[in-house]
Order: sequence, then C-alpha cells, then structure tokens
Amino acid sequence: MLVLSQHFLVLSQRERERERIQFFQALEIFKERRETLAFSGSAMGSENRATTSSSSSSNSSAFSFISKGWREVRDSADADIQLMRHRANSFKNLATSFDRELENFINSASNSFSVSAIRSPPAEIDFVKRLQPKLSEFRRAYSSPDFSKKVLEKWTPRSRLRIDLSAIRNAIVAEVEDGDGVVDFNRVRKRNVVSFREFWGVWKSEVEGDEAAQSSDWEPIRVLKTRLREFEKRSSSAEIFGGLKNSEFVEKLKSSLKAMCKESQESKEVPPLDVPELLAYFVRQSGPFLDQLGVKKDICDKIVESLCSKRKNQLLRHSSSAGESSVIGNDNINDELDLRIASVLQSTGHCYEGGFWTDHAKHDPSNGKRHVAIVTTASLPWMTGTAVNPLFRAAYLAQSAKQNVTLLVPWLCRSDQEIVYPNSLTFSSPEEQETYIRNWLEERIGFKADFKISFYPGKFSKERRSIIPAGDTSQFIPSKDADIAILEEPEHLNWYHHGKRWTDKFNHVVGVVHTNYLEYIKREKNGAIQAFLVKHINNWVTRAYCHKVLRLSAATQNLPKSVICNVHGVNPKFLKIGEKVAAERELGQQAFSKGAYFLGKMVWAKGYRELIDLLAKHKNDLDGFKLDVYGNGEDAHEVQSTAKRLDLNLNFLRGRDHADDSLHGYKVFINPSISDVLCTATAEALAMGKFVVCAEHPSNEFFRSFPNCLTYTTSEDFIARVKEALESEPQPLTPEERYNLSWEAATQRFIEYSELNKVLNNTEDGAKFSRNNRKIVKKSVSLPSLSQIFDGGLAFAHYCLTGNEFLRICTGAIPGTRDYDKQHCKDLNLLPPQVENPIYGW
Repeated sequence: MLVLSQHFLVLSQRERERERIQFFQALEIFKERRETLAFSGSAMGSENRATTSSSSSSNSSAFSFISKGWREVRDSADADIQLMRHRANSFKNLATSFDRELENFINSASNSFSVSAIRSPPAEIDFVKRLQPKLSEFRRAYSSPDFSKKVLEKWTPRSRLRIDLSAIRNAIVAEVEDGDGVVDFNRVRKRNVVSFREFWGVWKSEVEGDEAAQSSDWEPIRVLKTRLREFEKRSSSAEIFGGLKNSEFVEKLKSSLKAMCKESQESKEVPPLDVPELLAYFVRQSGPFLDQLGVKKDICDKIVESLCSKRKNQLLRHSSSAGESSVIGNDNINDELDLRIASVLQSTGHCYEGGFWTDHAKHDPSNGKRHVAIVTTASLPWMTGTAVNPLFRAAYLAQSAKQNVTLLVPWLCRSDQEIVYPNSLTFSSPEEQETYIRNWLEERIGFKADFKISFYPGKFSKERRSIIPAGDTSQFIPSKDADIAILEEPEHLNWYHHGKRWTDKFNHVVGVVHTNYLEYIKREKNGAIQAFLVKHINNWVTRAYCHKVLRLSAATQNLPKSVICNVHGVNPKFLKIGEKVAAERELGQQAFSKGAYFLGKMVWAKGYRELIDLLAKHKNDLDGFKLDVYGNGEDAHEVQSTAKRLDLNLNFLRGRDHADDSLHGYKVFINPSISDVLCTATAEALAMGKFVVCAEHPSNEFFRSFPNCLTYTTSEDFIARVKEALESEPQPLTPEERYNLSWEAATQRFIEYSELNKVLNNTEDGAKFSRNNRKIVKKSVSLPSLSQIFDGGLAFAHYCLTGNEFLRICTGAIPGTRDYDKQHCKDLNLLPPQVENPIYGW
C-alpha cells in the first residue's frame, strides 16, 4: 500500500482545489441553460391556456417557440464546451485528490495495524510488485499534456450530444387532448414526470455495449480495474485488514457514524400538543388553587388521567406496532405529562429561566460547604418538643462534614422568661442561655456538637400558650449562609411572618410539623369555626413558604407538599437506661419495682381529659390501681380538683425530666392522649424497656411495631391492656428496634424524606428520563409552573396582610410583633427597626 501511495502523489492540493472549482462552475452553466429551456416550456403553457383556438395551432406555435429557444441554448453550449476544453486538466487533479486522501488514510491507520497485518503473505507482495509498473505507466499517462486532448475528443458536442424532445411533445399533446386545449402543467408534473435523460437525450459513445465500453477504456485504467477486482476477491485481504478492523481508528469512525444516525433520528419533528393535553396541564397546574377551594388532589389527578388517556393509548399503539417494549402504562401520568410538555418546548428551543417571584440572588453552594439553618419556636430550659427535638437534630446533622449547621431559637425578655421557663430560671444575655443549652445537650449525647446557636426576638402569647416571632425572622440568617432552611413548625413560624419569603432567600426549605393545632383549637370556645379558619391559614403559609413538608404522623392536617415520616429520635440517655435494665434482667435482678405512671404538661389537651374519663368510667374495674402523674401546667389546679372530686386514685407530683432516676423503676407508661402528633415521652418509655399503653391512633402508628406497645380502641380494651401490662414482663429491645428509636436513624430518615440528600449531593431533580425516545429531557425547558406562580401570589398577599397592624391584632397577634422592640434591640445588640420595610421581593 505504501508503494501505491507514492505513485499517486503528483500535484499540490491548492492547484487541485482551484481546478475542481472551475470544473463545477462549468457544470452550473449547463444547469442554468436547462432551467432556461424549462422556463420556455412554462411560457408556452401559459400561452396555450390563453388561446382558445384549435389544438393544432397551439402545438405549432409551441414547437416554434421551443426551436427558437433551443438554438440559443445550443450556441451557449458551444461556448461552454470551449470553456470545458481549457479545464480538462481538472480530471487529473481529481485523481490527485484520491492520492492525497489515500496517503492520509494510510498514515492515520499505520499505527493501528497488527503484526499479522504487516506481515502480509508472499502472494500479496508479488501482486504489489506486478502492479507497480502498471501504476507507473498510469501516472505518466494522465500527467501528459495529451490526456486532456484525448478526453475532450470523446466530449465533442456536435458528434456526441443529442437532444430528444419527443417526451415533451408527447406530454403536451396528451394533456391538450385530455383538457380541451388547455394545458395544466400541474397535472403534467404529476402524471408525466420527464427525467433528465429523456429531456436531454443519451450521451452516446461511438461504440455501444459493455464489451465495447471495456475496449474503449484506456489500457492502464482497464488493467487497474482488473487488478483491483482480483485484490478484493482474494481471501488474504481479510488477513491484511484484520488488524485494522478492531483498531481505535475504526472504533472512532463507528461511534461517529452512530452519533450521526442518532442525531438524525432525534431531529424528527415532535408532534404538537393537542387540546386534551393542554387542558390536563392546566388542571394539574391549577391544583393549588383548586385545593384552596376544597377540590381534592385525587379528583384533579383523575381528570388529568382521563384527559391524557387518549394520548397515552396512541403512544402504546405506536410502541407496539414498532415492536418496542412499552412501559408507558406503568409510569406516573404526571411524569409523562411533564416529559411531553418539556419535549415539545425543547424542540422549539424554548428554555424557561424564571418567573414572577423568582429571586436569583441566592446562596451559591458551589463556593464551599453547604449551610443548614434550623429555625424553631421554643428553646431550653422550656422542656417542650419544639425545644428539644430541633436541638438534637442540629447536633446530629452537624456530625456530617458536608454542611455547617446553625440553630436559630427565640430570645425572650426577662418578663416572658419568668412565665415560660420552669423553676424561675432566667438569663441575662443570649450567651448565658447558649451555655446552658450546650451543657444540657452534651450531657445527654456524649459528644461535643459543632454547630452555631443564634437568637431571634420573640414574645410569649398567653392566649396561644406559645412564642410568636417578632419582626422578620429570616434576616437573622446572613445571606451568605442562606442555603437550606428547616422550619420547625412552619405554620406557627409564618402565621404573622412579615418579611423576606423563605423560598426566595433559601435554595431549599423544609417544614417539620410538630403540633396538631386543629385538635387544640376544637376544644376551645367556637372551636369549629376557628379550626376551619386555622386549617386554611396553615395551608396558605406552608404552601407559600416551603418546598417540602414533613408530618410526623397522620394525626396532623393534610398540608400541601407534605409526606408522613417520623424524623424524631430519642435521647441516647434513654437507650442506655434500657440497656442497663436488660442487663439487670439477664442477671435475674428485679428491674421494675413500681407500677404505672403518666408524664406530660398539665393542660387538658395533653391527654388529661381522656385519662380522667377512662379512670372515672372503670373505677371499680381497677380496684387497688394507683397512678402517679408528673407534670406542671396552666390547668394543673383544675385537673387536680376534678380528679379529687371524682375520687380517682391519682397521685400528682411535680414535673421532672423523663430521664430522672426516680422514674426508672416504673414498668408501665400510660398515655391516653389523642392530641399529640408523635409523643416523645412514648418513644422514651419504649427506649427504657417499659410497657406503653396508648390509644390506637395515627399519632401512635410508628410505635405499633414494637412488642411492648399495647394499643386499645375502647375503654374496655384500655382496662384489659393495663391489667396485661401489670401482670407480665416487657420484652427486651432488639438491636434493630433500638436503632429505629435512635437519632442516627431519625436523621437518616429526615435526609431521605426531605430530599436533603439530593440537595447536598448537588443532584438535579429537573431532568427526567423519557422511555419513548430514550433521551434525557430536562423539565427546566418547561413552561413556568402555575403552581409556583400561585404560591408566589399567596406569599405576596400574606406579606401585604401581615403588614397591617389592625389585621394582625384582629387575627390574634401580639401587638407590636411586626417589628422587634427596644428591649430586644438592647438584649441582642440590634439596630432599631426601620419605620418602613422594603417592598416584598423587589
């Protein structure tokens, strides 16, 4: 092959390219002449349509016009042939092009030949030696000046070029006869398509037939053709190119061809959206608005599925006819609709980059570690769930090196501290309270938690028995750290929130619902009406300010964007107590020396009403049964007086920590409450290896898998479960059960269900896989989400309403909580609040 390439390298590439361009220019002149003749025929057709005389006169005038046009074309063709004579040398330059490409191919593939390919058989070497003289002769021949002359002798126009106009004449006559003298050239094009060979005739040679054509070939060319045919037929050629077959060069060539084929297939036009698909998309995106009107999501899903069924069936028929394995029917109809919308818009080149309420000035996580801000509504030493559980969550999230964690808790002035914190415990500065919080936490978890604690101003509401934020809580997280926000009790934090929208400032906002406020409100005066209003307000604020909502149990109301999962664990100290109890029982020691107890904040809603009703109804069935009750609260006096009046055997004691040594000896924990979302005391009792008697209620669904959890449905069942617990011994916890109760497992569940793992790992959720065309379709090219627009509108309306002090007071807000006061400025070293807040989102 190398010898062959050396004989073909003659002229430079620049000369070859120039001559090739001149040759094709001559051919373009021929094409223009042919179009001139076609235009003449069209002119003749229009002349015939205007003429109403006989068909014979129309034909004669038409052919006379064609003859005149042909003479002009013939004269021009003579001049063109003369020009081609001077360009005949382009043929040998074209041959040189082949030489150059062959040389490049050999040089690029030389490194890919295997040893077996290089060592070709002797027969092939002899063949190349025999072929070499012929190639030398061929090169000298086409390089000689006489080559162009010999070629042009066969291209003389007067002796070779013949034009046959019979096809045009027959077509015109047939159309005139069928159409009453009117020529319809549209029909001529459709029925009688005149080919190039019919129009211009045949470029005939003086000698016809295959044998004559072969004999007319120049001797070197004929020999070269014969040798190449023999070379292709030889079996040893497979051995020569065997090494090239699997080479890197060939593999790259194959991949390039496959990419070109795939590109051509994907470039097929995407069918446009039909009316049912548009209606389905509109109904699906209008879900938030319909939900606020009371239309359930299930109804909207059925409407969308019904509208999309027609398109779905078409796709199924198409895939079955094409022999493809269809999986469309098993997919979520909403995902299929998203992919359909995105693919149509992607085919148009549209890309959606933002909407009305989108704030692009967010924290950029690519600059460093991720930041997680946990905002809660209570703080130690107030022993409530929203004070304890977020504290543990911050400690265990901070264990990972992927993110920095900040815990944002409320700061109360001295007057409110005296009301809220037990044992008249107060703090003079946030630093003092932070020290107390860290000491309490490290004593229980056994390691030093590396996270930051910050404070925001808050005020205690006696009517609501909770802390209400004062001012814009989001401003106490710096913009550089505004990455991921976890709102503990998102509805509570945003009832009167007047400031920056959380989803605008943070990249991902997760709400964790702790409290069943509707159950508490129903127990108050006019509770049904208040519960109805609060239900829709909770829907409003969670939809407007959260990307994802986690409900600890199904006992809470069904909020938008929510899933149910227990993301709370128990203090590691309780698990150690349980292990100690199990070890004592293995040694044959008595682990439990006391009977039953109840522990909880002493308010009616915490289960005291249910407890008193059950014991009063079956007072005679539990003869000799005594229950110790631990708790403090606003309803303590009323609860105790009611139990005394009913002569119930209850022993009321002051509230204390559940891990206190005095509570380790109890064997049975009784919790009849149905207002809790997920009772932390129940989990702690199970962790300590005790029996738990509780109602069969959604709030206790997580605990039903534990063998020591005894649930009841009726008051008679309650008595039976209490007697069963008192007469038997609890089973030791298995390692799996202990892990499920731990904060390590709870943190893992939280990361999974809040989609925090996708955010921390920088995985995009805006791209989905389409099984129809086997390609990735990004949802970012889709239309602006009506749901996002609706949520942004709700947030803007909420901002406007909460900015009015009169409306705030009418809905139960503490006066003056739109902005923090002077005392908060003094305690937290804050600047005085501005008189006018900036317009929302602008």
